[in-house]
Amino acid sequence: MHEPDGVRTGPASQQGMRRANLALVLGVIARGPRSRAEVAAETGLTRAAVSSLAEQLIAAGLVVEAGPAAPSGKVGRPGTALGLNPLGPGGLGAEIGVRHLGACVVDLRGEVRASRRREISNRGREPAAVMADLAQLLRAVVAEAGLRPAGLTLAVPGLVGDSGAVLQHAANLGWQDVPVAAELRAALRPAADGLAELPVEADNEANLGGLAERWLGDGPEDFLYVSAEAGVGAAIVVGGRLLRGARGHAGEFGHVPVRPDGPRCACGAHGCLEQYAGEAAVLAAAGLSGARGDWVTLLAERAAADERAARAALAGAGSALGIAAAGAVNLLDPAEVVLGGGYARLAPWLLPAMRTELAARVTVRPWAEDRLTVSRLGRRGPLSGAAVSVVRAIVADPGMLSVG
Repeated sequence: MHEPDGVRTGPASQQGMRRANLALVLGVIARGPRSRAEVAAETGLTRAAVSSLAEQLIAAGLVVEAGPAAPSGKVGRPGTALGLNPLGPGGLGAEIGVRHLGACVVDLRGEVRASRRREISNRGREPAAVMADLAQLLRAVVAEAGLRPAGLTLAVPGLVGDSGAVLQHAANLGWQDVPVAAELRAALRPAADGLAELPVEADNEANLGGLAERWLGDGPEDFLYVSAEAGVGAAIVVGGRLLRGARGHAGEFGHVPVRPDGPRCACGAHGCLEQYAGEAAVLAAAGLSGARGDWVTLLAERAAADERAARAALAGAGSALGIAAAGAVNLLDPAEVVLGGGYARLAPWLLPAMRTELAARVTVRPWAEDRLTVSRLGRRGPLSGAAVSVVRAIVADPGMLSVG
């Protein structure tokens, strides 16, 4: 689901106020267990209002009594703490990669309850066939997690329309204008497990990886997240929120020109970053064109074994990444540049050349090399972000589940 913007209630009404207050109370509890008195103090609501709203959230399975609250220093018995229900509705995430499929379930606290990944080549496959395999993986992960998912977000390697329903262009899959939300629902429909009835939304995998970095990886308020699987993508986070651009297409980092006279890219332009730091380019430079399986693991193993060609290929990719990152730093002034996705695994061999380029090209403002960092989520970022986006939407608007 797209990053929640909060509850939009329209004109003031009793129902709208109740829905907004449910979100207010649940948002406080989501930050950690609180007594009713603490929730009242933090929200400005009365104790009676908080008690009523808490009972509705408990009845909906979103909140539980989590034992005695922490001592407040005041006279009298401490209240009972309210916490998110670990057995309540969960978030279901799915991922379509060029060489893999993924599925993940998280609970309301964002903790992973089950996760699966299947290595499979999806390049050039028909969407219906890919969705059938993904549906099978999703059913397995939901059964393993034992939680009822409240929604499904799909991470995809391409441009997604504003509706979150159509994958407009995914060059590395060979897909154009595919209604991925509808296709996935259709693949889930034969089973009577209710998954086909879930709200489904798609988003670019780099966007979800960047959001996961902010939500789960302690990312700063302003950063550039750069990731790679088959292609190269980025997420731009400003003020803690994703910058999507006028049409939702911000972050096409792989098509930033780093050498304008360079080779022609699949997008039609010349010298794009992807021609130097994408999967095909790095494998070719390492003498591994046509290699099967997980290219990131293959390169990491070759580089760790001190294979000269692999190290030289990654140094060249790091140089191109540094040139592109320097332009973004000069334009956006992020607090950090974060390497995620496959780049997180390859970081030991990418970082030296990146640091060199950044130091040489970011000269009109302060820049320290420790502001180029590596995601602790690694390749889990996009899938984790997909699943967590569902539970964040619930916390932002519990009324979406007809609470009360």
